[in-house]
Amino acid sequence: MAESQTNLAWEALLDLSGTRPGPLPNRLAEAVRVAIRAGRLPLGSALPPSRVLSAELRVSRWTVTQAYSQLISEGFLAGRTGSATRVSWSPEPDERRPTGSGHFPGAPRAHAQAARYDFAQCTPDFRAFPRRKWVQAIRVVTETVPFDQLGYAPAGGEPRLRTVLAEHLNRRRATAVDPTLLTICTGARQGMAALCRSLAAQGHRRIAVEDPGSSGILDPARAAGLEPVPLPIDDDGVIPEALAGFPDVRVVSVTPAHQAVNGSVLSEARRRWLVEWAARVDGLVIEDDYDSEFVYEGVSPPAMQGLDPRRVALLGSMSRTMTPTVNVGWAAVPARWAAAVRTELQMTTAAPALNQLALAQFIESGAYDRHLRTSRQRFRARRDALLAALDEQLPGIRIRGLRSGLHLLVDLPPGADAERIIAAGTRRGVSICDMNLLRLTGEPNREQLLVGYANLDDRVVDEGVRVLVELVHESMAGSKQG
Repeated sequence: MAESQTNLAWEALLDLSGTRPGPLPNRLAEAVRVAIRAGRLPLGSALPPSRVLSAELRVSRWTVTQAYSQLISEGFLAGRTGSATRVSWSPEPDERRPTGSGHFPGAPRAHAQAARYDFAQCTPDFRAFPRRKWVQAIRVVTETVPFDQLGYAPAGGEPRLRTVLAEHLNRRRATAVDPTLLTICTGARQGMAALCRSLAAQGHRRIAVEDPGSSGILDPARAAGLEPVPLPIDDDGVIPEALAGFPDVRVVSVTPAHQAVNGSVLSEARRRWLVEWAARVDGLVIEDDYDSEFVYEGVSPPAMQGLDPRRVALLGSMSRTMTPTVNVGWAAVPARWAAAVRTELQMTTAAPALNQLALAQFIESGAYDRHLRTSRQRFRARRDALLAALDEQLPGIRIRGLRSGLHLLVDLPPGADAERIIAAGTRRGVSICDMNLLRLTGEPNREQLLVGYANLDDRVVDEGVRVLVELVHESMAGSKQG
């Protein structure tokens, strides 16, 4: 990417005729500065050698070296002996730019006007995407990867990324992932869809899911023709003994690290119960490793996949830790399912090879671990600010899901109505996920709210809670009148 910039039409890109009158080196420096600020010269791109640019612009070489020196001193460029002069500055992300509505879990985020107060449960932190480090990773692999790796990624994904991801998961999540059985996809939802289609092709008709649970599990299961059957949850996660009511079911999907609604962590006893159940019925446990990276109190429990890789399929993605634009997820499935899953994924869009290689570089360089550490610090501070504001303005309410994840489950005061709050919030610039879209059974929930904080602007936490509390009180008044 960077080197290709030297082949551009520099006379047109660096238009000296539009600069202010003055010494020629100053005018050239201004033209380069404007191009960098406008994004036409991205971070890391290489500028031509001074002799090349001087010839193309028909100016003296001294003019170019003076302009480069001025921009290096200002921090716009970086020069190093024996290497190209490169752009070392880029426009800071605009935190006011719209990032989408995120109005319900699993919805694709359109380029629409963003809610001012984003309490959606399903969104990542778009402001914190590590743009510069990601551009650097793409630049490195683009400059160094052999030409024959710039085509379509091989079935299962780039071997380099599979190896790097397996090492990362085995180190951080205590998994037992074999890189040869790890399949790269565009996200956990796509991995789930391929696995569900494989299950249906092998004769499975039903799948047990948490109720309420994740749309990223429900939607692919239904699309594959599997019937979801509900398992209740409590403060220790899913209640696996409820499987006794479904003797024909041999597949169960769970979010053990952080339950998708109440934020509970699946207890050790229930983890082992599920693995033993899968061995007993010749079944499969699908482990969605949802929000396992964000633990603020204690340590994250190890992934279930490490207990029995023959009976547990592990799904994950970069959508929450990085943002969906990275477009990479993974499915670590037992050997008996690996070929079928890869065959199903070949029928759909694959994660671009360049993204896969860039992610491998990003992890290998240590940038991903550093990004996770700073993300946890940022989210913990935001969670604490949100809890303090809620405690001040809605004292005494019960809040669950505190120790990990990127959302809270808030019990509303008596008389409050979640449906009224969500509907009125849309008109007030408040984005809140509708928990009822995650339920299979039972009466519509009106007494609890899912309050996300991943993409909540730190500058409006207190203000957003004030508006949210106003909506709560308005719903209480409306319920009395109704």
